[in-house]
Amino acid sequence: MKLEMLDVSVFIAYVIGLLIIALWISKEEKQEGKNTEDYFLAGKALPWWAIGASLIASNISAEQIIGMSGSGYAIGLAIASYEWMAAITLIIVGKYLLPIFLKNKIFTMPQYLEQRFDTNVKTTLALFWLAVYIFVNLTAVLWLGGLAIETVAGVDWMFGMIFLAVFSIAYSLYGGLKAVAYTDILQVVLLVFGGLLLSYLALNAVSDGQGVIAGFSILTEQMPSHFDMILSADNEHYMSLPGISVLVGGLWVMNFSYWGFNQYIIQRALAAKNINEAQKGIAFAAFLKLLMPIIVVLPGIAAVVLYPQLTSPDLAYPSMMALMPVGLKGLVFAALVAAIVSSLASMTNSISTIFTMDIYAKIVPEKSQRHYVQIGRMSALIALAIALVVAQPLLGEFDQAFQYIQEFTGFFTPGIVVIFMLGMFWRNANSKGALAAAIGSAVFSLIFKILWPGLPFMDRVGLVFVLCLFSCVVVSLLTTEKQKNTCVNIQEVSFDTKTTFNISAVMIIVILIILYATWW
Repeated sequence: MKLEMLDVSVFIAYVIGLLIIALWISKEEKQEGKNTEDYFLAGKALPWWAIGASLIASNISAEQIIGMSGSGYAIGLAIASYEWMAAITLIIVGKYLLPIFLKNKIFTMPQYLEQRFDTNVKTTLALFWLAVYIFVNLTAVLWLGGLAIETVAGVDWMFGMIFLAVFSIAYSLYGGLKAVAYTDILQVVLLVFGGLLLSYLALNAVSDGQGVIAGFSILTEQMPSHFDMILSADNEHYMSLPGISVLVGGLWVMNFSYWGFNQYIIQRALAAKNINEAQKGIAFAAFLKLLMPIIVVLPGIAAVVLYPQLTSPDLAYPSMMALMPVGLKGLVFAALVAAIVSSLASMTNSISTIFTMDIYAKIVPEKSQRHYVQIGRMSALIALAIALVVAQPLLGEFDQAFQYIQEFTGFFTPGIVVIFMLGMFWRNANSKGALAAAIGSAVFSLIFKILWPGLPFMDRVGLVFVLCLFSCVVVSLLTTEKQKNTCVNIQEVSFDTKTTFNISAVMIIVILIILYATWW
Protein backbone atom coordinates (compact mmCIF):
# COMPACT_ATOMS: atom_id res chain seq x y z
CA MET A 1 0.00 0.00 0.00
CA LYS A 2 1.31 3.43 -0.93
CA LEU A 3 0.37 6.84 0.44
CA GLU A 4 -1.02 9.49 -1.93
CA MET A 5 0.43 13.00 -2.04
CA LEU A 6 -2.38 14.36 0.16
CA ASP A 7 -1.65 11.64 2.75
CA VAL A 8 2.05 12.53 2.73
CA SER A 9 1.18 16.23 3.12
CA VAL A 10 -1.04 15.48 6.13
CA PHE A 11 1.73 13.40 7.67
CA ILE A 12 4.37 16.10 7.12
CA ALA A 13 2.05 18.70 8.66
CA TYR A 14 1.71 16.47 11.73
CA VAL A 15 5.49 16.06 12.08
CA ILE A 16 6.15 19.80 11.77
CA GLY A 17 3.30 20.70 14.11
CA LEU A 18 4.49 18.28 16.78
CA LEU A 19 8.06 19.61 16.62
CA ILE A 20 6.86 23.21 16.96
CA ILE A 21 4.71 22.33 19.99
CA ALA A 22 7.57 20.38 21.60
CA LEU A 23 10.05 23.20 21.16
CA TRP A 24 7.58 25.69 22.62
CA ILE A 25 6.95 23.46 25.63
CA SER A 26 10.69 22.87 26.09
CA LYS A 27 11.72 26.52 26.23
CA GLU A 28 13.74 27.20 29.36
CA GLU A 29 12.19 29.62 31.80
CA LYS A 30 15.20 29.68 34.12
CA GLN A 31 18.44 31.37 33.15
CA GLU A 32 20.55 28.54 34.57
CA GLY A 33 18.70 25.97 32.45
CA LYS A 34 16.96 22.77 33.48
CA ASN A 35 17.86 20.88 36.63
CA THR A 36 17.43 17.12 37.04
CA GLU A 37 13.90 17.47 38.44
CA ASP A 38 12.89 19.65 35.48
CA TYR A 39 14.38 17.30 32.89
CA PHE A 40 13.63 13.86 34.33
CA LEU A 41 10.39 14.59 36.24
CA ALA A 42 8.97 17.61 34.35
CA GLY A 43 9.50 19.80 37.43
CA LYS A 44 7.01 17.57 39.31
CA ALA A 45 4.19 19.65 37.90
CA LEU A 46 2.26 17.37 35.53
CA PRO A 47 -1.56 17.64 35.70
CA TRP A 48 -3.78 14.54 35.65
CA TRP A 49 -4.78 14.77 32.00
CA ALA A 50 -1.14 14.91 30.87
CA ILE A 51 -0.26 11.94 33.11
CA GLY A 52 -3.11 9.79 31.80
CA ALA A 53 -2.47 10.63 28.15
CA SER A 54 1.27 10.06 28.52
CA LEU A 55 0.77 6.69 30.24
CA ILE A 56 -1.25 5.42 27.29
CA ALA A 57 0.97 7.00 24.63
CA SER A 58 4.03 5.41 26.25
CA ASN A 59 2.30 2.04 26.39
CA ILE A 60 0.76 1.86 22.91
CA SER A 61 3.30 1.35 20.16
CA ALA A 62 3.85 -0.69 17.01
CA GLU A 63 3.84 -4.02 18.84
CA GLN A 64 0.46 -3.20 20.41
CA ILE A 65 -1.24 -1.72 17.35
CA ILE A 66 0.07 -4.12 14.73
CA GLY A 67 0.69 -7.09 17.03
CA MET A 68 -2.65 -6.98 18.84
CA SER A 69 -4.54 -6.43 15.60
CA GLY A 70 -2.74 -9.47 14.27
CA SER A 71 -3.73 -11.41 17.40
CA GLY A 72 -7.31 -10.22 16.89
CA TYR A 73 -7.13 -11.66 13.37
CA ALA A 74 -5.73 -15.00 14.59
CA ILE A 75 -7.22 -15.41 18.08
CA GLY A 76 -10.02 -12.91 18.47
CA LEU A 77 -11.30 -10.82 21.38
CA ALA A 78 -9.49 -12.96 23.98
CA ILE A 79 -6.31 -10.95 23.37
CA ALA A 80 -8.16 -7.91 24.79
CA SER A 81 -7.54 -9.33 28.27
CA TYR A 82 -4.11 -7.73 28.12
CA GLU A 83 -5.83 -4.34 27.86
CA TRP A 84 -8.85 -4.87 30.10
CA MET A 85 -6.97 -6.52 32.96
CA ALA A 86 -4.47 -3.67 32.76
CA ALA A 87 -7.28 -1.24 33.60
CA ILE A 88 -7.97 -2.81 37.00
CA THR A 89 -4.21 -3.16 37.59
CA LEU A 90 -3.82 0.59 37.10
CA ILE A 91 -6.47 1.25 39.75
CA ILE A 92 -4.65 -0.99 42.26
CA VAL A 93 -1.32 0.66 41.43
CA GLY A 94 -2.85 4.11 41.92
CA LYS A 95 -4.36 3.27 45.31
CA TYR A 96 -1.72 1.06 46.96
CA LEU A 97 1.66 1.46 45.25
CA LEU A 98 1.87 5.03 44.01
CA PRO A 99 1.39 6.64 47.47
CA ILE A 100 4.47 4.78 48.73
CA PHE A 101 6.63 5.91 45.81
CA LEU A 102 5.53 9.54 46.02
CA LYS A 103 6.02 9.62 49.79
CA ASN A 104 9.63 8.52 49.25
CA LYS A 105 10.18 11.30 46.66
CA ILE A 106 12.08 9.07 44.23
CA PHE A 107 13.22 9.64 40.65
CA THR A 108 13.63 5.99 39.70
CA MET A 109 12.59 2.47 40.67
CA PRO A 110 16.20 1.44 41.48
CA GLN A 111 16.40 4.44 43.83
CA TYR A 112 13.53 3.00 45.87
CA LEU A 113 15.31 -0.37 46.06
CA GLU A 114 18.43 1.34 47.39
CA GLN A 115 16.39 3.07 50.09
CA ARG A 116 14.60 -0.14 51.03
CA PHE A 117 17.42 -2.68 50.64
CA ASP A 118 20.96 -1.69 49.66
CA THR A 119 23.19 -0.56 46.81
CA ASN A 120 23.76 -4.12 45.53
CA VAL A 121 20.04 -4.68 44.91
CA LYS A 122 19.70 -1.23 43.35
CA THR A 123 22.67 -1.66 41.00
CA THR A 124 21.67 -5.19 39.97
CA LEU A 125 18.15 -4.13 38.99
CA ALA A 126 19.32 -0.85 37.41
CA LEU A 127 21.71 -2.71 35.09
CA PHE A 128 18.99 -5.23 34.28
CA TRP A 129 16.48 -2.52 33.37
CA LEU A 130 19.01 -0.68 31.21
CA ALA A 131 19.77 -3.90 29.31
CA VAL A 132 16.08 -4.73 28.83
CA TYR A 133 15.08 -1.21 27.76
CA ILE A 134 17.91 -0.98 25.20
CA PHE A 135 18.18 -4.53 23.85
CA VAL A 136 14.54 -5.61 24.14
CA ASN A 137 12.05 -2.72 24.32
CA LEU A 138 13.86 -0.03 22.32
CA THR A 139 15.04 -2.44 19.62
CA ALA A 140 11.59 -4.03 19.30
CA VAL A 141 9.79 -0.70 18.93
CA LEU A 142 12.32 0.51 16.35
CA TRP A 143 12.25 -2.76 14.40
CA LEU A 144 8.46 -3.12 14.33
CA GLY A 145 8.10 0.58 13.62
CA GLY A 146 10.47 0.33 10.67
CA LEU A 147 8.55 -2.66 9.31
CA ALA A 148 5.24 -0.83 9.76
CA ILE A 149 6.49 2.18 7.81
CA GLU A 150 7.78 -0.13 5.06
CA THR A 151 4.41 -1.90 4.85
CA VAL A 152 2.28 1.24 4.82
CA ALA A 153 4.45 3.81 3.05
CA GLY A 154 6.78 1.63 1.00
CA VAL A 155 9.91 3.11 2.61
CA ASP A 156 12.79 0.74 3.37
CA TRP A 157 12.67 -0.49 6.99
CA MET A 158 16.16 0.85 7.79
CA PHE A 159 15.27 4.37 6.67
CA GLY A 160 12.03 4.01 8.64
CA MET A 161 13.96 3.13 11.79
CA ILE A 162 16.36 6.04 11.33
CA PHE A 163 13.44 8.43 10.79
CA LEU A 164 11.72 7.23 13.98
CA ALA A 165 14.91 7.58 16.02
CA VAL A 166 15.66 11.09 14.71
CA PHE A 167 12.03 12.20 15.12
CA SER A 168 11.86 11.05 18.74
CA ILE A 169 15.17 12.76 19.52
CA ALA A 170 14.10 15.99 17.82
CA TYR A 171 11.16 16.59 20.11
CA SER A 172 12.19 14.91 23.36
CA LEU A 173 15.96 15.21 23.86
CA TYR A 174 16.00 18.92 24.65
CA GLY A 175 12.82 19.21 26.68
CA GLY A 176 12.96 15.93 28.63
CA LEU A 177 9.88 14.41 30.24
CA LYS A 178 7.87 17.63 30.06
CA ALA A 179 8.10 17.72 26.26
CA VAL A 180 7.26 14.02 26.04
CA ALA A 181 4.27 14.18 28.42
CA TYR A 182 2.58 17.26 26.95
CA THR A 183 3.05 16.26 23.30
CA ASP A 184 1.64 12.85 24.26
CA ILE A 185 -1.72 14.58 24.65
CA LEU A 186 -1.74 15.32 20.91
CA GLN A 187 -0.44 11.82 20.19
CA VAL A 188 -3.24 10.14 22.16
CA VAL A 189 -5.97 12.29 20.58
CA LEU A 190 -4.65 11.33 17.16
CA LEU A 191 -4.29 7.67 18.12
CA VAL A 192 -7.81 7.38 19.54
CA PHE A 193 -9.47 9.38 16.76
CA GLY A 194 -7.64 7.51 13.99
CA GLY A 195 -8.26 4.13 15.62
CA LEU A 196 -11.98 4.72 16.16
CA LEU A 197 -12.34 5.98 12.61
CA LEU A 198 -10.66 2.86 11.24
CA SER A 199 -12.90 0.62 13.37
CA TYR A 200 -15.97 2.50 12.11
CA LEU A 201 -14.92 2.09 8.48
CA ALA A 202 -14.07 -1.58 9.05
CA LEU A 203 -17.47 -2.45 10.56
CA ASN A 204 -19.24 -0.43 7.90
CA ALA A 205 -17.35 -2.31 5.21
CA VAL A 206 -18.26 -5.67 6.76
CA SER A 207 -21.95 -4.72 6.56
CA ASP A 208 -21.65 -3.29 3.02
CA GLY A 209 -22.55 0.18 4.21
CA GLN A 210 -25.36 -0.83 6.58
CA GLY A 211 -23.61 0.69 9.62
CA VAL A 212 -21.38 -0.34 12.51
CA ILE A 213 -24.09 -2.18 14.50
CA ALA A 214 -24.94 -4.36 11.52
CA GLY A 215 -21.24 -4.94 10.90
CA PHE A 216 -20.63 -6.00 14.48
CA SER A 217 -23.61 -8.37 14.35
CA ILE A 218 -22.21 -9.98 11.21
CA LEU A 219 -18.84 -10.51 12.91
CA THR A 220 -20.38 -12.16 15.98
CA GLU A 221 -22.60 -14.38 13.81
CA GLN A 222 -19.92 -15.46 11.32
CA MET A 223 -17.05 -15.86 13.81
CA PRO A 224 -18.46 -16.68 17.27
CA SER A 225 -15.17 -18.30 18.33
CA HIS A 226 -13.42 -14.96 17.82
CA PHE A 227 -15.54 -13.52 20.62
CA ASP A 228 -14.61 -16.04 23.32
CA MET A 229 -12.81 -14.19 26.12
CA ILE A 230 -11.69 -17.37 27.93
CA LEU A 231 -10.15 -19.98 25.63
CA SER A 232 -10.74 -23.69 26.20
CA ALA A 233 -7.86 -26.16 26.48
CA ASP A 234 -8.54 -27.54 22.97
CA ASN A 235 -8.14 -24.09 21.38
CA GLU A 236 -5.06 -23.87 19.16
CA HIS A 237 -4.06 -20.60 20.88
CA TYR A 238 -4.41 -21.93 24.42
CA MET A 239 -0.63 -21.72 24.97
CA SER A 240 -0.81 -17.96 24.44
CA LEU A 241 -3.93 -17.36 26.57
CA PRO A 242 -4.39 -20.36 28.91
CA GLY A 243 -8.05 -20.19 29.87
CA ILE A 244 -8.93 -18.99 33.36
CA SER A 245 -5.25 -18.20 34.07
CA VAL A 246 -5.87 -14.95 32.23
CA LEU A 247 -8.05 -13.86 35.16
CA VAL A 248 -6.26 -15.43 38.13
CA GLY A 249 -2.73 -16.36 37.02
CA GLY A 250 0.47 -14.97 35.59
CA LEU A 251 -1.10 -12.06 33.73
CA TRP A 252 -1.46 -10.27 37.08
CA VAL A 253 2.29 -10.65 37.69
CA MET A 254 3.09 -9.30 34.24
CA ASN A 255 0.68 -6.39 34.68
CA PHE A 256 2.04 -5.34 38.08
CA SER A 257 5.59 -5.51 36.78
CA TYR A 258 4.71 -3.35 33.77
CA TRP A 259 2.31 -0.80 35.27
CA GLY A 260 3.67 -0.66 38.83
CA PHE A 261 7.44 -1.10 38.63
CA ASN A 262 8.37 -0.18 35.07
CA GLN A 263 10.36 3.07 34.97
CA TYR A 264 9.17 4.41 31.63
CA ILE A 265 5.55 3.95 32.70
CA ILE A 266 5.52 4.94 36.36
CA GLN A 267 7.82 7.93 35.75
CA ARG A 268 4.81 9.91 34.51
CA ALA A 269 3.01 9.45 37.83
CA LEU A 270 6.18 10.30 39.79
CA ALA A 271 6.16 13.66 37.98
CA ALA A 272 2.67 14.60 39.22
CA LYS A 273 1.88 17.82 41.07
CA ASN A 274 0.58 15.76 43.97
CA ILE A 275 -0.90 12.37 44.80
CA ASN A 276 -4.44 13.41 43.84
CA GLU A 277 -3.36 14.49 40.35
CA ALA A 278 -1.38 11.27 39.93
CA GLN A 279 -4.35 9.10 40.91
CA LYS A 280 -6.75 11.01 38.65
CA GLY A 281 -4.29 10.56 35.79
CA ILE A 282 -4.06 6.82 36.44
CA ALA A 283 -7.87 6.52 36.52
CA PHE A 284 -8.05 8.40 33.21
CA ALA A 285 -5.51 5.98 31.72
CA ALA A 286 -7.55 3.02 33.02
CA PHE A 287 -10.64 4.22 31.14
CA LEU A 288 -8.56 4.63 27.98
CA LYS A 289 -7.30 1.04 28.38
CA LEU A 290 -10.93 -0.17 28.29
CA LEU A 291 -11.26 1.59 24.95
CA MET A 292 -8.09 0.21 23.34
CA PRO A 293 -9.50 -3.17 22.13
CA ILE A 294 -12.03 -1.26 20.01
CA ILE A 295 -9.14 0.63 18.44
CA VAL A 296 -6.60 -2.17 17.91
CA VAL A 297 -8.34 -5.59 18.24
CA LEU A 298 -11.64 -5.00 16.45
CA PRO A 299 -10.03 -4.03 13.10
CA GLY A 300 -8.06 -7.29 13.24
CA ILE A 301 -11.25 -9.33 13.72
CA ALA A 302 -12.96 -7.46 10.88
CA ALA A 303 -9.98 -8.21 8.64
CA VAL A 304 -10.84 -11.93 8.84
CA VAL A 305 -14.00 -11.19 6.84
CA LEU A 306 -12.57 -8.51 4.59
CA TYR A 307 -9.10 -10.02 3.95
CA PRO A 308 -9.36 -13.75 4.73
CA GLN A 309 -6.27 -14.74 2.70
CA LEU A 310 -3.59 -12.70 4.49
CA THR A 311 -0.23 -14.49 4.58
CA SER A 312 0.48 -13.17 8.09
CA PRO A 313 -1.88 -11.99 10.87
CA ASP A 314 0.36 -8.96 11.45
CA LEU A 315 -0.65 -7.65 8.02
CA ALA A 316 -4.20 -7.11 9.29
CA TYR A 317 -3.84 -3.51 10.50
CA PRO A 318 -1.81 -2.23 7.50
CA SER A 319 -4.28 -3.95 5.16
CA MET A 320 -7.25 -2.36 6.91
CA MET A 321 -5.72 1.08 6.39
CA ALA A 322 -6.56 0.67 2.69
CA LEU A 323 -10.18 1.36 3.71
CA MET A 324 -9.29 4.92 4.64
CA PRO A 325 -10.03 7.66 2.11
CA VAL A 326 -7.16 9.75 0.78
CA GLY A 327 -6.06 12.31 3.36
CA LEU A 328 -7.49 10.44 6.33
CA LYS A 329 -5.15 7.58 5.50
CA GLY A 330 -2.27 9.97 6.15
CA LEU A 331 -3.88 10.90 9.47
CA VAL A 332 -4.12 7.26 10.59
CA PHE A 333 -0.54 6.69 9.46
CA ALA A 334 0.43 9.72 11.55
CA ALA A 335 -1.39 8.15 14.52
CA LEU A 336 0.61 4.94 14.08
CA VAL A 337 3.90 6.84 13.92
CA ALA A 338 2.76 8.97 16.87
CA ALA A 339 2.38 5.86 19.00
CA ILE A 340 5.82 4.61 18.00
CA VAL A 341 7.79 7.82 18.56
CA SER A 342 6.02 8.46 21.86
CA SER A 343 7.12 5.05 23.15
CA LEU A 344 10.65 5.65 21.88
CA ALA A 345 10.81 9.04 23.59
CA SER A 346 9.48 7.60 26.85
CA MET A 347 11.96 4.73 26.84
CA THR A 348 14.99 6.88 26.05
CA ASN A 349 14.00 9.39 28.73
CA SER A 350 13.74 6.59 31.30
CA ILE A 351 17.05 5.06 30.17
CA SER A 352 18.74 8.42 30.64
CA THR A 353 17.08 8.85 34.06
CA ILE A 354 18.20 5.46 35.40
CA PHE A 355 21.71 5.72 33.94
CA THR A 356 22.27 9.27 35.15
CA MET A 357 20.67 9.12 38.60
CA ASP A 358 21.40 5.49 39.58
CA ILE A 359 24.73 4.75 37.89
CA TYR A 360 26.62 7.87 36.76
CA ALA A 361 25.73 10.15 39.70
CA LYS A 362 27.01 7.50 42.13
CA ILE A 363 30.32 7.15 40.25
CA VAL A 364 30.77 10.87 39.58
CA PRO A 365 29.05 12.68 42.48
CA GLU A 366 28.78 16.37 43.33
CA LYS A 367 28.56 17.68 39.79
CA SER A 368 26.22 20.47 38.72
CA GLN A 369 22.59 19.85 37.84
CA ARG A 370 23.28 21.05 34.32
CA HIS A 371 26.07 18.47 34.00
CA TYR A 372 23.75 15.60 34.91
CA VAL A 373 21.13 16.82 32.44
CA GLN A 374 23.76 16.82 29.68
CA ILE A 375 24.83 13.30 30.65
CA GLY A 376 21.17 12.25 30.47
CA ARG A 377 20.89 13.62 26.94
CA MET A 378 24.09 11.90 25.85
CA SER A 379 23.01 8.55 27.31
CA ALA A 380 19.66 8.78 25.47
CA LEU A 381 21.49 9.36 22.17
CA ILE A 382 23.88 6.46 22.77
CA ALA A 383 21.00 4.11 23.73
CA LEU A 384 19.13 4.89 20.51
CA ALA A 385 22.30 4.43 18.44
CA ILE A 386 22.92 1.00 20.01
CA ALA A 387 19.30 -0.04 19.42
CA LEU A 388 19.51 1.00 15.76
CA VAL A 389 22.59 -1.15 15.25
CA VAL A 390 21.37 -4.30 17.01
CA ALA A 391 17.66 -4.25 16.08
CA GLN A 392 17.89 -6.27 12.87
CA PRO A 393 20.43 -8.87 14.14
CA LEU A 394 18.40 -9.46 17.31
CA LEU A 395 14.88 -9.44 15.89
CA GLY A 396 15.26 -10.14 12.18
CA GLU A 397 14.95 -13.91 12.66
CA PHE A 398 11.87 -13.79 14.90
CA ASP A 399 8.44 -14.35 13.40
CA GLN A 400 6.85 -12.40 16.25
CA ALA A 401 8.90 -9.69 17.91
CA PHE A 402 6.19 -9.32 20.56
CA GLN A 403 6.86 -12.93 21.59
CA TYR A 404 10.58 -12.08 21.89
CA ILE A 405 9.73 -9.27 24.31
CA GLN A 406 7.45 -11.43 26.44
CA GLU A 407 9.84 -14.38 26.59
CA PHE A 408 12.86 -12.32 27.62
CA THR A 409 11.18 -10.07 30.17
CA GLY A 410 9.13 -12.99 31.49
CA PHE A 411 12.32 -14.57 32.83
CA PHE A 412 12.75 -11.68 35.28
CA THR A 413 9.24 -10.30 35.81
CA PRO A 414 8.24 -12.64 38.70
CA GLY A 415 11.34 -11.78 40.73
CA ILE A 416 10.88 -8.04 40.24
CA VAL A 417 7.28 -8.16 41.46
CA VAL A 418 8.29 -10.21 44.52
CA ILE A 419 11.12 -7.82 45.42
CA PHE A 420 8.91 -4.74 45.28
CA MET A 421 5.80 -6.26 46.86
CA LEU A 422 7.63 -7.75 49.84
CA GLY A 423 9.88 -4.72 50.08
CA MET A 424 6.86 -2.45 50.35
CA PHE A 425 4.55 -4.54 52.50
CA TRP A 426 6.74 -6.96 54.54
CA ARG A 427 9.23 -5.36 56.92
CA ASN A 428 11.34 -8.55 57.33
CA ALA A 429 12.35 -8.76 53.66
CA ASN A 430 16.07 -8.06 53.31
CA SER A 431 18.61 -7.60 50.51
CA LYS A 432 19.72 -11.26 50.53
CA GLY A 433 16.11 -12.35 50.11
CA ALA A 434 15.65 -9.79 47.31
CA LEU A 435 18.72 -11.05 45.44
CA ALA A 436 17.52 -14.65 45.93
CA ALA A 437 14.22 -13.69 44.23
CA ALA A 438 16.02 -11.90 41.39
CA ILE A 439 18.39 -14.80 40.68
CA GLY A 440 15.72 -17.43 41.30
CA SER A 441 13.41 -15.77 38.77
CA ALA A 442 15.88 -16.39 35.93
CA VAL A 443 16.90 -19.87 37.15
CA PHE A 444 13.36 -21.16 37.76
CA SER A 445 12.13 -19.75 34.44
CA LEU A 446 14.95 -21.42 32.53
CA ILE A 447 14.34 -24.77 34.27
CA PHE A 448 10.62 -24.69 33.47
CA LYS A 449 11.27 -23.70 29.85
CA ILE A 450 13.71 -26.60 29.34
CA LEU A 451 12.00 -29.33 31.37
CA TRP A 452 8.36 -28.35 30.82
CA PRO A 453 8.15 -26.82 27.33
CA GLY A 454 4.41 -27.50 27.13
CA LEU A 455 3.65 -25.20 30.06
CA PRO A 456 1.92 -22.01 28.81
CA PHE A 457 4.08 -18.92 29.21
CA MET A 458 1.52 -17.17 31.41
CA ASP A 459 1.27 -20.16 33.77
CA ARG A 460 5.05 -20.36 33.96
CA VAL A 461 5.21 -16.75 35.09
CA GLY A 462 2.66 -17.47 37.83
CA LEU A 463 4.50 -20.57 39.10
CA VAL A 464 7.89 -18.82 39.09
CA PHE A 465 6.35 -15.94 41.03
CA VAL A 466 5.23 -18.33 43.79
CA LEU A 467 8.70 -19.93 43.92
CA CYS A 468 10.41 -16.52 44.06
CA LEU A 469 8.05 -15.43 46.82
CA PHE A 470 8.93 -18.56 48.80
CA SER A 471 12.66 -18.04 48.16
CA CYS A 472 12.63 -14.42 49.30
CA VAL A 473 10.68 -15.23 52.48
CA VAL A 474 12.87 -18.22 53.43
CA VAL A 475 16.21 -16.49 52.73
CA SER A 476 15.09 -13.34 54.56
CA LEU A 477 14.06 -15.36 57.64
CA LEU A 478 17.23 -17.45 57.64
CA THR A 479 19.61 -14.50 57.35
CA THR A 480 20.07 -11.78 59.91
CA GLU A 481 21.09 -8.58 58.27
CA LYS A 482 21.62 -5.14 59.66
CA GLN A 483 20.68 -2.63 57.05
CA LYS A 484 19.70 0.99 57.08
CA ASN A 485 16.14 1.19 55.79
CA THR A 486 15.59 4.83 54.80
CA CYS A 487 12.17 4.21 53.29
CA VAL A 488 9.09 5.84 54.71
CA ASN A 489 7.31 3.50 57.12
CA ILE A 490 4.18 2.12 55.47
CA GLN A 491 2.16 3.23 58.52
CA GLU A 492 3.03 6.82 57.61
CA VAL A 493 1.52 6.43 54.13
CA SER A 494 -2.11 7.32 53.54
CA PHE A 495 -3.98 5.00 51.17
CA ASP A 496 -7.15 7.11 51.28
CA THR A 497 -8.43 8.15 47.87
CA LYS A 498 -10.78 10.88 46.70
CA THR A 499 -14.42 10.18 45.86
CA THR A 500 -13.80 10.70 42.14
CA PHE A 501 -11.10 8.01 42.15
CA ASN A 502 -13.33 5.60 44.09
CA ILE A 503 -16.24 6.16 41.69
CA SER A 504 -13.90 5.59 38.72
CA ALA A 505 -12.65 2.34 40.28
CA VAL A 506 -16.19 1.04 40.79
CA MET A 507 -17.19 2.00 37.23
CA ILE A 508 -14.18 0.19 35.76
CA ILE A 509 -14.87 -2.96 37.79
CA VAL A 510 -18.55 -2.97 36.75
CA ILE A 511 -17.66 -2.46 33.08
CA LEU A 512 -15.16 -5.33 33.23
CA ILE A 513 -17.70 -7.65 34.86
CA ILE A 514 -20.22 -6.83 32.13
CA LEU A 515 -17.65 -7.35 29.36
CA TYR A 516 -16.49 -10.74 30.64
CA ALA A 517 -20.02 -11.88 31.49
CA THR A 518 -21.14 -11.00 27.94
CA TRP A 519 -18.23 -12.60 26.06
CA TRP A 520 -17.35 -15.46 28.40
